[in-house]
Amino acid sequence: MPHRRRKAEELPDWKHARNTSHKQVRARVEHVVARMTNCEILRDCCIKGDGLHHAMLGITRLRPRRADERPD
Repeated sequence: MPHRRRKAEELPDWKHARNTSHKQVRARVEHVVARMTNCEILRDCCIKGDGLHHAMLGITRLRPRRADERPD
């Protein structure tokens, strides 16, 4: 979730950098979903039952994880 600023305040540099990183990852994921939809991959997965769930899990695993979220 992106960081938001309060009224009459500026975002610190580290929050601004995190927002930039978040924006880039979000754009990549949205482009992947759009390509999958255009290629009718997701439509075919919907017909086969639980396929859409597995396709979306694969996409979410593409995002970089924080150090405390990584499995050992």
